[in-house]
Amino acid sequence: MKRSHALILMLAPALIWIVTLAATVEGAGNTGAIPQRGEIDPQYQWRVEDIYANQDAWEADFKRVEASIPAFDQYRGHLGDSPEMLLNCLKLSDSLSIIINDLYVFAYLKLDEDTRVSLYQELGGRANSLSSRLNEAAAFIEPEILALDPSKLEGFLARTPQLQVYRFYLEDQMRRKAHILSPEGEELLALAGPLTGAPIQVFNMIDNADHKLGSMVDGKGDTIELTYGRYSRILKGTDRELRRIANDTVQNSWKEYINTLATTLGMSLDKDLFLTKARKYPSTLERSLDNNNIPVAVYHSLVDAVDQNLSIVHRLTALRKKVLGYDTLYSYDMTVPLAPEYEKQFSYEETRDVILKGLSPLGKQYLKDVEMGLNSGWVDVFENEGKATGGYNWGTYRSHPYILMNFDSTIHIVFTLAHEMGHALHGYYTNRNQPYIYHGLSLFTAEVASTCNEAILMQYLLKNAASKEEKIMLLNQYITQIEGTFISQVMFAEYELMIHDQVQKGGAVSVDFFRKTYRDIFQKYYGPELVIGPDNDMGALKLYHFYRTFYVYQYATSYAAAQMLSQKILAGDKKAVDAYLKFLGTGSSKYPMEILKDAGVDMASPEPVQWTLKLFSELIDEMERLLAEK
Repeated sequence: MKRSHALILMLAPALIWIVTLAATVEGAGNTGAIPQRGEIDPQYQWRVEDIYANQDAWEADFKRVEASIPAFDQYRGHLGDSPEMLLNCLKLSDSLSIIINDLYVFAYLKLDEDTRVSLYQELGGRANSLSSRLNEAAAFIEPEILALDPSKLEGFLARTPQLQVYRFYLEDQMRRKAHILSPEGEELLALAGPLTGAPIQVFNMIDNADHKLGSMVDGKGDTIELTYGRYSRILKGTDRELRRIANDTVQNSWKEYINTLATTLGMSLDKDLFLTKARKYPSTLERSLDNNNIPVAVYHSLVDAVDQNLSIVHRLTALRKKVLGYDTLYSYDMTVPLAPEYEKQFSYEETRDVILKGLSPLGKQYLKDVEMGLNSGWVDVFENEGKATGGYNWGTYRSHPYILMNFDSTIHIVFTLAHEMGHALHGYYTNRNQPYIYHGLSLFTAEVASTCNEAILMQYLLKNAASKEEKIMLLNQYITQIEGTFISQVMFAEYELMIHDQVQKGGAVSVDFFRKTYRDIFQKYYGPELVIGPDNDMGALKLYHFYRTFYVYQYATSYAAAQMLSQKILAGDKKAVDAYLKFLGTGSSKYPMEILKDAGVDMASPEPVQWTLKLFSELIDEMERLLAEK
C-alpha cells in the first residue's frame, strides 16, 4: 500500500456507514420537533474538547505548524547524506502531520455538530490549506528515498536503531522502485494529473450536479419528486405499480446522459491503461493491486469462487419470486424484503446493553473498551437542528475515536453503532500500538473489524430471538447484507475486470458494449427467474466505484474475512480471539494479506470466500424452512 509521508487530508471521514434517519429522535418530545444542540443532554454528546479545549489552543497549534514548515529546507537534497538526516526529516514530517490531523478533525467534528456555524468551515479550510503547504514542502521525501541505492539505505538502517521503525515503510518504497520513472517522467505524470483526473470529475458533475432522478405520478394522481431516499423507500414498498413507475422514471433519467456517461467511462479506462503502461505494469489489475502488494490471483479467485456457486444466488431469486407470489420477477422486485421490517424499538440504553451482551465473545478487555467508548464522550448520539446526517467513525492519532450517530431507535441503528464501534476500536488499538507512520488502514482490512462486530451481534440476536417472526426478520436482514456487501460487489468486480480487459486487448467500448456486458453478468448472477427490463442495465454506467480502479472487490474480501473470523470467535477459540485482538492493533505495519493471515484468514486461499458462500446458503435454507412453517 502507498504510505505517503505527506499528509493528505480527506474532505470527509474515511470510514462512513450511512444510516436512515427517522423523523423524530429520543428526547425530542411528543411534538417530534428536532431539538437544538443545547437541549441535548451532554452525556449523549461527543467531547471534541478532548482534542482542543478551545479555539485558542487550536490557533496555537496552527501557528506551531506554520512556523515549522520551513524546517524542511535543511533536508531537501540531503536525505542521502546520513541516516540522521533521513531520520530527522521523517520524524519532522510525522510530528507536523499529527498536529495538522488534530486541527482538521477538530474543525470538521465541530462543524458536523451544527453545519450552520461557518466558523468551523473556515477553520477546516485553513487546516486543509496548511496541509497542502506541508505536502508541498515535504514532496521531495519519497523521490529522494527512491533515488538512494538500496545497499546504502540498508546501511543506514543497520547503523541507526531509531530508523528501524521506518524499515517497512522504506522497504515498501524500494519494492515499487521499478515502477517509478525518472524525475522528468514523474514530473510529466504529475503535470498530466488534471487530465487523468478529468473522467471522475466529469462523472461527479453529472451525478451530483446535473442529474436529477425526475418526478413521477403515483396511483392517486399526486406528483412525487424523486430523491434517493424516496426512491429507496418506494422500491422496498409493497405497491408494485409504484415500484415500476419509480424504476422506469429513474432509468429514463439516466438515459439522458447515456452517451456522455459511456464516453466518460471509456476515457477512465483509457486513463488507467495509460498509467499502467507508463508505470511498466503488465496489466491495470496488477498496477492497482500492487499498492497493497496483493497477488492478482486473489482477485481472480474471488470472482471464480462466486461464479462457481451462483446457484445459491439463484435460489434466493427463486425464493423471492415465491414469497412475493409473482409469475414474473422484474428488477424492481428485487429490493422488496422477504419479511416485514423489524419493528422493535430500542432506547439508547437498550442499544448499549444489547451491543455489550452481543459482543461478549470478544472478551473482557474488548468489552471494557467498548463500554468506555459508549460512556466517555466518543459517541454523539441524537439528532439536533443543523447536525450532519448519517453516521461515521473518525478521530486523530492522538485522540480517542469519535462516532457520529443520528439515533432513530431502529434495529438498523443498533447494527450501525456496533459497526462504527468496530471501526473505532480498530483505530484505537492501532494508534496505541503503532507509530504514526503505520496508523492508516488499507480498505482490504479496514472493513473487517466493523463487519465482524455486526456478524457477532447478529448471531447473538438470532440465538435470542423471542419469536419465529423476529428470527425471520433478522435472517432477512443478514441475507440482504450478504447479497449487497458481498455478492453484488463481486458482480461489480467481474464487470470491471471485463471492461478493463476489453480496452487492454485493444477492443472498442461503447454504450452497447457496456450495457450488454453488464446485463449478461447481472443475468448470470441472479439467474433465469429474473427478467431484466429493457433499461435496467444502466448500472453499467452510473456507479461511481467504476472510476476507482479495481476498488470494490475489497468490500467483498473484507466481508469474507470478517465472516470467517467471527465464526472462529463464536466457536470459543481463545487463540482466535487473541489473534483477532492483535490484528486490531496492527494498523498498516505489514501488508494487508500478511495481517489477515496472522489473524487466521488466508485470503490467498479460497476458504474465506467459500465460508461466506456456505453461510449464505445456510441462511437461505433456514429462511425457507421458517417461511414454510408459517
